Amino acid sequence: MGNEATCTARYKRQRASGKARLETDVLQFRGGDLRLSIPFKSMSKVSAARGALSVTFDGATATFDVGDAAAKWADKIQHPPSRLKKLGATAQWRVSAIGISDEGFLAELEGAVGHLSIGRVLKDSDAIFFGVSTSAELARLEKLKGSLKPNGAIWIVRPKGRPEISEQATMAAGKAAGLVDVKVVGFSATHTAEKFVIPLALRP
Repeated sequence: MGNEATCTARYKRQRASGKARLETDVLQFRGGDLRLSIPFKSMSKVSAARGALSVTFDGATATFDVGDAAAKWADKIQHPPSRLKKLGATAQWRVSAIGISDEGFLAELEGAVGHLSIGRVLKDSDAIFFGVSTSAELARLEKLKGSLKPNGAIWIVRPKGRPEISEQATMAAGKAAGLVDVKVVGFSATHTAEKFVIPLALRP
């Protein structure tokens, strides 16, 4: 998950107290009547000074009083991790990719992990990337779980903002399969990825 801070934000003529959240590719704020969602790619300037994070976008500047986190947040915005780093991929991984149509991602994976199986699930997978477009497809989670290493993860890759496959449905399906969600990352401009693992207490 991203970082969170309770803070005061100032934007144009508005000032509000609320919660700022730094995700993998967007800075969000919710407080009073002020709602901001600022993609990193839209920011033209980012700076941190005296506990305040300032970001300029669309010709205006928003300032967030996040204290000691300001410099760290500014660095994360200016130097975002690669997609594979966000997903935790290593050269030792055995990976299965099911229902993933992003050819660019598959090429990235192939060059970064030890073994990649596309369209067929490997036993003892370190990671299974499971692309879905409807809630009905989530019924496969229980079976996929059986192909994971005890400390492995299933990443559910789903389109953003689609009623056919909501976050609520994804979370419910993971729980029903005996999995817990531990992380969400921005997979692409159109998709999000949610990480599910076997609870520690249930690992062999």
